[in-house]
Amino acid sequence: MQRYFVSQNAIAGDTVTISGDDVKHIVRVMRMAAGDEVIVCDGSGQAFRVELTDLGDTVQGRIVENVAKDPEPAVKITLAQGLPKGDKMELIVQKGTEVGIADFLPLDMVRCIVQYDAKKEAKRRERWQKIAKEAAEQAHRNRIPDVREGVTFKQWLKTVAAYDLVVVPYEREEALGLQEVLTNHPEIKSVCILIGPEGGIAEDEIEQALAAGALPVTLGPRILRTETAGLVAATCVFYHYGEIGGGEK
Repeated sequence: MQRYFVSQNAIAGDTVTISGDDVKHIVRVMRMAAGDEVIVCDGSGQAFRVELTDLGDTVQGRIVENVAKDPEPAVKITLAQGLPKGDKMELIVQKGTEVGIADFLPLDMVRCIVQYDAKKEAKRRERWQKIAKEAAEQAHRNRIPDVREGVTFKQWLKTVAAYDLVVVPYEREEALGLQEVLTNHPEIKSVCILIGPEGGIAEDEIEQALAAGALPVTLGPRILRTETAGLVAATCVFYHYGEIGGGEK
């Protein structure tokens, strides 16, 4: 069943109004008609089975039932990602959303090839947020991950204490594995994963991150690309805490 996100203001009683690009998708792409059903999420974690009643410039529907199942992970992962070049961030946001990442934080770091430009990043962020929405619908999530406004590495350092755990996959770390770190933190609610850009994390940055409380970890003997490392680390975290892999948590 197709899934769409609306604002909470679009739900009045048992009536739902779907607008924007989703109308074209429902009418022209899916060729739905009155009587067809979709799942509608309000972004707060609530999801409803909705029967479509009127299809025009907007799509109107009637709530049939509240869908109680919440697929959102109990462990919230923030991916603090050094800005990569090209369209790699699009891939990171799309696949990270599918995996279950809660939000994405683009970082301006020493070895970023892309020069940070606030005006350009605003447009790119709008594109990334749209990708997150589409991926959340495809993955049957109840919330759309937030692609946050980019910050500098120094600004990110000030947020480390806000997380229960901050890990930095680092190619020079050989002793401390991510699995060991997670085993030593059995009950946590929030994790931040710091990933450097194509050139990796600079020595000064890793020192500052560790001084702020982050833990360096190894993901194994193979060196992963910047667009791969965060997804692998997030998957490992979710698997460890029973959020992915099937079976009961």
